[in-house]
Amino acid sequence: MPIPTPSPAHRSFRTTRWTVVLQAGDQNSPIRQQALAELLEAYWYPLYSYVRRQGYSADAAEDLIQAFTANILEKNIFRSVREGQGRFRNFVLVCLRNFLASESERARALKRGGNTPALSLDFSTASARYQHEPTHNATAERLFERDWALDIIEKAFSRLADEWTKAGKQKHFQILSKYLIATSAAPPYAEAAAKLGATEGAVKTAVHRLRAQFRQYLCDEVFTTLGNDDLLEDEIRHLFSALAV
Repeated sequence: MPIPTPSPAHRSFRTTRWTVVLQAGDQNSPIRQQALAELLEAYWYPLYSYVRRQGYSADAAEDLIQAFTANILEKNIFRSVREGQGRFRNFVLVCLRNFLASESERARALKRGGNTPALSLDFSTASARYQHEPTHNATAERLFERDWALDIIEKAFSRLADEWTKAGKQKHFQILSKYLIATSAAPPYAEAAAKLGATEGAVKTAVHRLRAQFRQYLCDEVFTTLGNDDLLEDEIRHLFSALAV
């Protein structure tokens, strides 16, 4: 897949994302807890899923993730993060592994919420979502990468859907989005043409443009997770490799 150049708006957003990372590690920042909440909101499910794959129940995994967020606040773990050092998700996963290794016994004994103020994370759908996770012998680390990749794709797809809806083309998107990924399961172009009152050629052209737009948004979303522009092309390839798990 050709790698698009990140759009100027998302170059700015990436800078903002890393500003959030730095604020989360700055004890003097007045919005430190807000910044930390924003980061963990983006990563909590892959982390929760990783903990479940270590053999913990749903309740225990919730306790551990809440205790992990409290631990981040107490020890100011994000203070060592610097823009340009690489993939933030890898840093977060290493922090979680270290936490599980050194403090899992204490964490299991904590009541949900504990005595230390923790961040509010919505676990209401986590257990049901986890039931749909694949059951095979891939490592928890590889499945963490898969969950990250799926979240990135979901964000790009949602952005695309929102844009088409705002343009008054919700029906077109519902029909054409079935062709975002070329598979044998996609209906014939003639079927879409009949529903839209268009020619097959027009549908093919629209699908080509939709795919290009999706690639752009996917690239933008990946770009916001990096601290180094040079990693972008490799990260896109890594994303699709992670989906093969």
